[in-house]
Amino acid sequence: MDLSALAFADNSPWPPIEIISQNKRYGAAMLSNIGACNSEMSAISLYIYNGMITKSYFFDIAECFHKISIVEMHHLHTFGELSIMLGADPRLWSIQNGQTRYWSPACNRYPTRIGALVANSLASELETIKKYQAQAEWIEDCRIKAILNRIIADELCHVQIFRLILAELNDDLFSPPPGCHICGESACPDSHISETT
Repeated sequence: MDLSALAFADNSPWPPIEIISQNKRYGAAMLSNIGACNSEMSAISLYIYNGMITKSYFFDIAECFHKISIVEMHHLHTFGELSIMLGADPRLWSIQNGQTRYWSPACNRYPTRIGALVANSLASELETIKKYQAQAEWIEDCRIKAILNRIIADELCHVQIFRLILAELNDDLFSPPPGCHICGESACPDSHISETT
C-alpha cells in the first residue's frame, strides 16, 4: 500500500474556530462529540489500540491508524474549543438525560481479526458522519455548521481509506500466514484475545 497516495485529511481550508453566540444545547452537542460513546475520544483510543496490535504484521495498516488518529485528535481539540466558547466544560464526558457521564474505553468494540478490525473502524466512521450531518442540520449557528462540515470532509477521507484496506484484504494482499489471527505465528507466544466480531 502506497501511504503517500492516501489523503488522511481533506485539503480544503479550515473555517475559523468561532461561534456566533453561546448556546447550552450546542455546547452539549459538542460535549457529545468529545466524550460520548460515538465520539472523537472513542475513535482516537480505538485507532491507537488498532495500530498497536496490527503493527508487527500489517505495518502499513498500523500506520494508517496512527495517521488517522492524529487527525481525530485535531477534531477532539476543535470540539473542545467550541464547547468552551459555548459555555460548556470540555471534560471527557457527555450530557445524557440531564446528567453528565464520563467517557469510558468500554464504549469501544475491540475485534482483533484484521478484517473485522478494519470493518469495525469503517462502521464507526460512518456513524460519526451520520451524527455530524444531523448536527449540521439542526444547529443554526452557521460558524459551527461550517466546522462540522469541514470535519465531515476529513471523516470521508477515513472512510475511503478503510474501504481501500478492506478491498486489499479481500484480494489477500495483506493476508498473514496461517496461525495466530494477529501475528500469524503457528505457535504464538502471546495470548491474543480471539474475537470473531
